[in-house]
Amino acid sequence: MPYGVKLKGLNGNDMKEFAFLPKTRDAVIAEAEAKDVDSVFAINENAKALHPDFQELAVKEIIEHTDAKTFILGTEDGSPAAYFKAGQYLSLRFVIDNSVLTRPYSISSSPKWSEEGKYAVTIRRNPGGFAADKILDTLKAGDKVTASAPEGSFFYDKIRDGSQVIALAGGSGITPFLSMAYAVRDGIEDFDLTILYGSAKYDGILFRDELESIARDCPKVKVVNVLSDDNREGCESGFITADLIKKYIPANGSFSIFMCGPDAMYRFVQGEIEKLGVEKKFVRKELQSVTKNVSALPGYPDIQPDSVFSVKLVRGEETYEFPAKADEPVLAAIERAGISAPSRCRCGECGWCRSKLLKGEVFIPEETDGRRWADKEFGYIHPCASFPVSDIEIEVPGSYA
Repeated sequence: MPYGVKLKGLNGNDMKEFAFLPKTRDAVIAEAEAKDVDSVFAINENAKALHPDFQELAVKEIIEHTDAKTFILGTEDGSPAAYFKAGQYLSLRFVIDNSVLTRPYSISSSPKWSEEGKYAVTIRRNPGGFAADKILDTLKAGDKVTASAPEGSFFYDKIRDGSQVIALAGGSGITPFLSMAYAVRDGIEDFDLTILYGSAKYDGILFRDELESIARDCPKVKVVNVLSDDNREGCESGFITADLIKKYIPANGSFSIFMCGPDAMYRFVQGEIEKLGVEKKFVRKELQSVTKNVSALPGYPDIQPDSVFSVKLVRGEETYEFPAKADEPVLAAIERAGISAPSRCRCGECGWCRSKLLKGEVFIPEETDGRRWADKEFGYIHPCASFPVSDIEIEVPGSYA
């Protein structure tokens, strides 16, 4: 009897045959011809392609905007890149002034591009920041870039989300929604998308032409520009308030609110959304960057935000010591010291930088504390969202690249 052929039910005879299966199996194996086992399994190769530890890409093209640049990144040979859901991001790794750092940037292209081995990411200038301006001034066509696999949970899910999405965007926070608009237009996603995009002036609207073109070609995508410092026919004026959101909420059908933008926008718009009484499960926020004014947050200890503390870092058999400012995340101090440490989201959510706090104290803003209960109990922190308030000692894992 060939292995498993007659086991169609649970009657007495079948159960007797079931008891003899090991012997039957051994007999079939003994009679079979010996063959070499292929060490390459298709399922493993597919898993590596879909979820690589990291990707080696090159800058294929650079598109200039008023105060930003879009970098077209691609595989060297044009082979497919790891697939992504519209709204996800790439964590890019750079070495700048002897500092090893990573920065997450939302993918602004259609998911179709990954089939051609390409992604688009848009970086906007950030005066006074550590990375953005230097990347914009130094990264050029042909340069190699190490990227993570697509990451993040800021994407549409028909099981979780309403059939209609009200997208609230500010500044460069438009990038994940541009990707979603492309995905809807290309038939990859199926939901109605209304984008309320806040900008200061009409001439400063990022991707204005691209968004208008998509809206013309696809009736499921609607774009409403909201200008705080300008009056323009066809645009809304002021800020994204509860009354404005209510104006574009669909009369029929379920909807979700997606939000992406700068810290100041989150703080204002979150209160406006609460006025609408929308269930929390239908409100989604893109990764919220760690605040630049941490000392103003509730619970911050009585120390000067410009204080400098000592960090002792343990990584395997290696030990480092370096200074850290009280008003910047521990991860930033690690990067300034030229140490390669793992990170992805840089906002306390993903847990990629999870480290053990061995000694000392840190301040962790409640709004970016993405740790699990057990991590809080046993002294683990996310350095990207933890601020030193004393001399500290931490143990970190190795880097992904």
